[in-house]
Amino acid sequence: MATELRFNSSLSVPDFQNYWGWPLEGAVVSEKASGSSKSGSSIFAVMNRISPKKLWLSKWTAVKPIRKDKHFLVSKVIQPELPGEMVQWIEIEAVYSKEVRRIDWRDLRNQEEWRQGWV
Repeated sequence: MATELRFNSSLSVPDFQNYWGWPLEGAVVSEKASGSSKSGSSIFAVMNRISPKKLWLSKWTAVKPIRKDKHFLVSKVIQPELPGEMVQWIEIEAVYSKEVRRIDWRDLRNQEEWRQGWV
């Protein structure tokens, strides 16, 4: 799934912030020309919508194969040591080679690198 967020075209890419003023993480930003708009162009951020709570056993496809591996499964969501902290790391396992990698779960938001499901 992808969500398209529309931002004010007067902002430059480094100035993007979410509702609370924090910088956006993991957003893929591209510019699109808007034919009907008088402002010239508008800027869109596209990202996979995911929650760290629902990642376990989810399936992912690497857009560019990693060491000949294209399909991955989230084999483990690594819980933080302190109870109040957020989940940061997951382990993904390549379906074909069974190789396991540890990555930041927010990396899966980047649609230029990952697609949800086995495509």
